[in-house]
Amino acid sequence: MQLVKYIICFFYLSAASQESISISLIKKSELKIDELVQIDDFGTIYYIKNNTFYSQSKSKTINYNNVQLGEITSANAFNPLKINLFYKNFNAAVILDNRLAEITAINFNRLQPLRNVTHISTGNDNTLWLFNQDTQELELFDYKTGKTRAKALPISEEVIDINGNYNFCWLLTNKHIYTYNYFGSLVSKTKNEGFKSFMQHRGDLFFLKDNMLYYKLKNSSEINQLILPELLIKQFLVTNETLYIYDGEFLYHYQLKTN
Repeated sequence: MQLVKYIICFFYLSAASQESISISLIKKSELKIDELVQIDDFGTIYYIKNNTFYSQSKSKTINYNNVQLGEITSANAFNPLKINLFYKNFNAAVILDNRLAEITAINFNRLQPLRNVTHISTGNDNTLWLFNQDTQELELFDYKTGKTRAKALPISEEVIDINGNYNFCWLLTNKHIYTYNYFGSLVSKTKNEGFKSFMQHRGDLFFLKDNMLYYKLKNSSEINQLILPELLIKQFLVTNETLYIYDGEFLYHYQLKTN
């Protein structure tokens, strides 16, 4: 009987200690862009409009455009000193500094071995996380040396998106959510319950499905719905404990609070 009491008490304390996230609206601002990329801790907005990449701070707006490489497939400004733009149609990427000057351009068609890349994201140092469609492998690629520092085992699933930081990379497929460390070792694998896009912030994951947001805290295995007012979610991102939701006309700023 005493053992049963201990078990009940354990599960009660475990449930009570589960963290949750709530939000409160800070402000709403008008914004007319094609794609929101990042908002950093200083309020600088990185975005794409008319196939041009912009950095807009409180004091100035600068831009970068490369018509020779066609449409920008994706952009990542997690590290504002080494911003990466990906041009899938040309199998190429460009690394920019914080003034949007080119640090380097990478043509994956000219490298050996040849890589057909479908997704890229920021890595540590001078690296990119990339998914190699030919080998079905996630690689940590050093763009200065042109060599792969680490790679994961192949996966036979449709890759939807990847999102990396200096230590980890998260890969979203049509079936699972994978977490890898910078050695290319698999850290965790979770079933994808129909999520179509995601992002990470300090190891916490946020997912979009059917115009609703969900979150998975880094120290938890549970995925919970984030309670939001009714609005269109065209894009979202999380920076410095703030959730940004863009509906195509307005940018909503929400303060995140962990309970």
